[in-house]
Amino acid sequence: MILYNVTVKITTDAHQEWVHWMKNNHIPDVLATGLFTSYKMFRIMGDEDPEGVTYAIQYFSPSLEAFLRYRDEHAPRLQAEHAQRYANKYVAFRTLMEEI
Repeated sequence: MILYNVTVKITTDAHQEWVHWMKNNHIPDVLATGLFTSYKMFRIMGDEDPEGVTYAIQYFSPSLEAFLRYRDEHAPRLQAEHAQRYANKYVAFRTLMEEI
């Protein structure tokens, strides 16, 4: 099992709309690729900041090959859509993990 974690800090003024868009548009689009079996979304606690709210979205993939296919065939388009929609309102970093 491969865990693809995306951590996003979104501005306070945009975070409620962002959560709605993520749950109703972006995450379903990621899952529609068929390369992830499930996801979980968390709000990170203990990092209260008046400037923004931090979330972790975890996507579970059955194999590294499936993840690499997602990265190469789908991620550029989906990430560009997110970047355009929330320009200058977020920072993000991604982490890839393997279950042992």
